[in-house]
Amino acid sequence: MSSKIEEGQEYIRQAEKSLKTGLLKWRPEYDTAADCYTKAATAFRIAKSYDQSKECFLKAADCHKNNSSWFHAAKCYEQIILICKETNNLLSVEEYAGRASHLYQQHGSPESAASALDKASKVVEQKHPEIALRFYQRALEISMIEDASRTAAEYASKVSRILVKLQMYDQAADALRREIGLNQQTESYGQIGRLAVALVLVQLARGDQVAAEKAFKEWGNCCDPQEVQTLEMLLQAYDDEDPDTAKQALASPFIRHMDVEYSKLALIVPLPQGLPNASKPAVIKNATASYTSPNMDASKGGNNEGEAGPAGAGAGNDEDDEEGGLC
Repeated sequence: MSSKIEEGQEYIRQAEKSLKTGLLKWRPEYDTAADCYTKAATAFRIAKSYDQSKECFLKAADCHKNNSSWFHAAKCYEQIILICKETNNLLSVEEYAGRASHLYQQHGSPESAASALDKASKVVEQKHPEIALRFYQRALEISMIEDASRTAAEYASKVSRILVKLQMYDQAADALRREIGLNQQTESYGQIGRLAVALVLVQLARGDQVAAEKAFKEWGNCCDPQEVQTLEMLLQAYDDEDPDTAKQALASPFIRHMDVEYSKLALIVPLPQGLPNASKPAVIKNATASYTSPNMDASKGGNNEGEAGPAGAGAGNDEDDEEGGLC
């Protein structure tokens, strides 16, 4: 490793010599210096002296920019991104990815600019998805400016999935509609059908059942028969407030085999609450008879006697009337 460090230092001396000017050398040799700095950076990287390697790549990029070699300067920044990955300095990736993308565009290579952002996104996506989201959104903009619909659709897909992963469902719904529009331009109707399923899931996650039904009516004609059947069962379950049927529809095989973000979303979509059932009195077997107070029985007996007395008197009066009438 020490030999590589010495090799790198030797390349640095050569680069510094190339940048010097004199009476017979009016202009620095930026090409030679950039090449020496790049070799020095590679030697330091092999020796795992990452700070020195990064410094040399920065100096090489400056030399390329002084020589108007925008493409090669951008390549140096991409190498620095890899060093940031190896040193776990992921927050610095955004700065150098932005520089590389800008230089590629300045050189007239928009495809390379979008590709640099795509590669940088993969470096940070696992630990910093919000940074990756910004990279993919910028790559999408570049592709749309160049009217590359198919490439733009790929970046739009990545934007939608990260938004779902971050549970930013309002923005995810807009991103999915934009992705559907890009797939319409390339006539990818099968992909539109799968995106319709994803849009329905996102709208249900937002709690907007009306928007979910509208998405199905608008794009359901692009879905496969199995997808149509599942979505109909799912939306009908929400109309009927049937959580069991909704859960069964969300667990269908094709939803489980969608992109990871959407299959995970299906597991956390709020289910319908269900209709309240009328409560019925519970019947307990071998229950003890209800308690009846003795005073209640006595009062009932007195009432019966009272009722019988007037009735008997009335009967006696009738008999007297009959006897009097006969006389």
